[in-house]
Amino acid sequence: MRSKRRRLRLGGVNTPHGYLGPIPEQHRHHDVRSQFWIWAGANIAPINWVLGALGVTMGLPLWETVAVLLVGNAIGMAIFGYFVVLGQRTGVTGMVLSRAVFGRKGAYLPAAIQAMLCAGWCAVNTWIVLDLVVTLLQTIGWVGPGANLFAVKSAVALALMVVQVGISWLGYRAITAFERWTVPPTIAILVIMSAVAWFKLPVNWAAGIGVHNFWSTEHLSAVTGVMTAIGIGWGITWLTYAGDYSRFISADVSPRRLYLASVSGQFVPVVWLGTLGASLATISQTTDPGQLIAEAYGSLAVVILLLVLHGPIATNILNVYTFSVAAKALDVRLPRRVLAIAVGVVAMGAVELFVLFGEFGETIDGFLVSVVAWVSPWAAIVVVHWECVARKRIDAEALDTPVAATTLPMFRWGALGALLLGMGATWLCLYAPLPWFQGPVASALGGIDLSWLAGSAVAGGTYWAVSRSREAGIRP
Repeated sequence: MRSKRRRLRLGGVNTPHGYLGPIPEQHRHHDVRSQFWIWAGANIAPINWVLGALGVTMGLPLWETVAVLLVGNAIGMAIFGYFVVLGQRTGVTGMVLSRAVFGRKGAYLPAAIQAMLCAGWCAVNTWIVLDLVVTLLQTIGWVGPGANLFAVKSAVALALMVVQVGISWLGYRAITAFERWTVPPTIAILVIMSAVAWFKLPVNWAAGIGVHNFWSTEHLSAVTGVMTAIGIGWGITWLTYAGDYSRFISADVSPRRLYLASVSGQFVPVVWLGTLGASLATISQTTDPGQLIAEAYGSLAVVILLLVLHGPIATNILNVYTFSVAAKALDVRLPRRVLAIAVGVVAMGAVELFVLFGEFGETIDGFLVSVVAWVSPWAAIVVVHWECVARKRIDAEALDTPVAATTLPMFRWGALGALLLGMGATWLCLYAPLPWFQGPVASALGGIDLSWLAGSAVAGGTYWAVSRSREAGIRP
């Protein structure tokens, strides 16, 4: 019994085998603050100040960009908190929960998409900071003017990849420990960085006021673009990750406390960094905000470097871990730790290609931004199933049963059909950077992007209608 308990404890927390069943209550914990640190750490990243600058670069007034950030994230993070609590209640990962909705094998589709996105983001998040890292290293004199920049970028990328894969390899407790100890000093650096930006640099706080007709197509296109990129859409992108980490929180913990801790962990850094990026974009729309600060106050280069290096690590430890449990949900028999190493090797190869061919990296980045819109129809279907079909009662133990012994249907065609229809509606109303992700409806509306709303409405509405028809005894 003792060895079995030890194996289960390790399986739920640090095992290389990636335990997917519901985490037993005796192996959960009550530290709600860990959820705040996890989600705050994942969002104190340079990508958020870059996305925050998007509104100003698209011509929105600064105050309106900040308003879109506030409203959009309030809505997106509220939805995110729902899925955090759902993970606590069921005790399983998001992709294992999908088995109850889409069928034992039908859930392979969302799990495969999730694994692909995690691997892609791991590579892009590592690559996207390399130029800024090199600039900061040159500013403090650690890289000379004649240095081989490809070698420097490769060395930095390799160091980042080893650290983030190593932490994810150790498991959930290592992830929470890293975030708990590194996020507070990172916030302190962000305070200094923001103070320098807002009080030392010539930020134009009145930028863009009175420029736009609010109801013009160009204006609405910019507003919805920001709303999708770092407003409502940003919270939605994390829905599939939420349960992977909240499943370790004890059922004795108040869902309200868990909800508030997780939502604030997302909301505060996203809005803060987005506002920082937007304000600095009023100075220069072609220069990275971090580089602007480094050039304005060179002695800050070292602390900015720490902030920049922390960003991809804190985000990618979640990407690597979630990749491994998503791959396990595909019934891949490799141990979780082997999968963590494998995705690190693949992502590192991709980073080297991105360094050599920057346009390829930008294309992959645009692709990931576009494909991530699949989450909204998935989330709508899961909510409908949990609230209306299962009535908040799911046999979590049955979700981890092997295929040969499962009592679950192999495919729930109604849910899968609703997911595909929702993804189609998402594409029709999507206006992303890549031409092939600019749907006809969004294009006809002049670039107004309502993809997240269309996808969730079509998918959730379809699945609800199919479920109702079954309850009424009508063949759908």
